[in-house]
Amino acid sequence: MTGGPLVVLVGPMGSGKSTVGALLAAKLGAPYRDTDADIVAAEGREISDIFVEDGEEHFRALERAAVATAVAEHEGVLALGGGAVLDDGTRALLAGLPVAYLSMDVEEAVRRVGLNTARPLLAVNPRRQWRELMDARRHLYTEVARAVVATDDRTPEEVADAVLSALDLKKDA
Repeated sequence: MTGGPLVVLVGPMGSGKSTVGALLAAKLGAPYRDTDADIVAAEGREISDIFVEDGEEHFRALERAAVATAVAEHEGVLALGGGAVLDDGTRALLAGLPVAYLSMDVEEAVRRVGLNTARPLLAVNPRRQWRELMDARRHLYTEVARAVVATDDRTPEEVADAVLSALDLKKDA
């Protein structure tokens, strides 16, 4: 077992986990890893295709395995998919780790994501579905997070700096 990730980012789709994660990794001089990218690479197809072809339950099983592997192996910055926190086992794995929840409101989500159909859980009435997803997940993000960092009206650079500050991490010199 390694020492675990330096930072784990959680939050809804479009909150900037991938962009902020890459910036944090650069600032910390550490590697970056995204469990959604791990799943896409292992499966050879996009997450939306996995949802359509095999269903959400199958995707969540892949996600659980990807998160467990990444938490055990990765010592840099780790970004999790938006729904990873739904799993009890995943939340248990995150206990005690430096987790930052990147939060945003629905208007920011509309601006960033466009709430389009490329997101399988937002295919019909995206604003309502996004709000329902957040109602179901917000407390889980908060439960696993050591820090909550609002991303509304902030650049990725500002969010990355806020995460470093909130988790009391030092930039690479």
